[in-house]
Amino acid sequence: MRRADESQRNKSLDSGIAEMEELPVPQNIKISNITCDSFKIFWDMDSRSKERITHYFIDLNKKENKNANKFKHKDVPTKLVAKAVPLPMTVRGHWFLSPRTEYTVAVQTASKQGDGDYAVSEWSEIIEFCTADYSTVHLTQLLEKAEVIAGRMLRFSVFYRNQHKEYFDHTREAQNNKMLPSVKDNSGSHGSPISGKLEGIFFSCNTEFNTGKPPQDSPYGRYRFQLPAEELFSPKTNLYFADFYCMYTAYHYVILVIAPKGSSGDEFCKLRLPALDLANNRFMTCSEEEDGQLVFHHAQDLILEVIYTDPVDLSLGTVAEISGHQLMSLSTVNAKKDPSCKTCNISVGR
Repeated sequence: MRRADESQRNKSLDSGIAEMEELPVPQNIKISNITCDSFKIFWDMDSRSKERITHYFIDLNKKENKNANKFKHKDVPTKLVAKAVPLPMTVRGHWFLSPRTEYTVAVQTASKQGDGDYAVSEWSEIIEFCTADYSTVHLTQLLEKAEVIAGRMLRFSVFYRNQHKEYFDHTREAQNNKMLPSVKDNSGSHGSPISGKLEGIFFSCNTEFNTGKPPQDSPYGRYRFQLPAEELFSPKTNLYFADFYCMYTAYHYVILVIAPKGSSGDEFCKLRLPALDLANNRFMTCSEEEDGQLVFHHAQDLILEVIYTDPVDLSLGTVAEISGHQLMSLSTVNAKKDPSCKTCNISVGR
């Protein structure tokens, strides 16, 4: 009698396996409509037992770095359980999705059983994709957060750029006296659309409250190139908001881009960044007085990093050694944004 029972049980198990195998395995997975925190997923399926599918299991993982700790996040569930809906299916706003991040994804079809368990298909092949940068919608959210703490506007008259003496010697000797744009590093928000893509030259415009002049200290070198503000910023240029971030300190930074109208930098920014009104914004303004003179103001409570997208000739200004200190701790080169700061983070990604 026991053998008969065992035979019946094994048959039941075999039957269960057969039924599981009848669920179609997703084929030819395609990822589309990728944003910084969403994507659409589509696949082909054999019509066999298609009507039994009640759910999809989507296994979403960050692509592992070869040097990464293999046990990190091992206990964090990344499998999405979704009701079977017509494809393509949108995966949106999942906490695990960050901008500019490589992921792997695989899919199972599943059938919910009467006891609450699932019969599942085999896993599909693994597909890789990378999420996108912040869109102008996300950047506008950052912009609005930055406006809250920008503070009152202070007048300024020059842009300046600090570097080591060797930088300016090389500019004169090898670059025909021109500072040339270079690709922006990965400092700031991880989803910034300009990081690693936009070419430009970094300048500062912040002044000291008590003197109205640029500070004598700098993180970037003891030599400073300084030129009249109107040489870079005028009605002949467009102004764009690019980022808002901090580096685990009380200081907050805003990155602005100045691009000569019609330049390649201008065309790049038009497609990706919120444009600012030159004379009416909370960060940096250029307005014209009745006599035609241009007047410039910057936000008091933000450190502005200004990117100019065209070459700049040293003959437009002067180079001189500063009298202050080189404060390396304040450098923002490849600085990572504090993902826990409530002041400068938005709800998507980091």
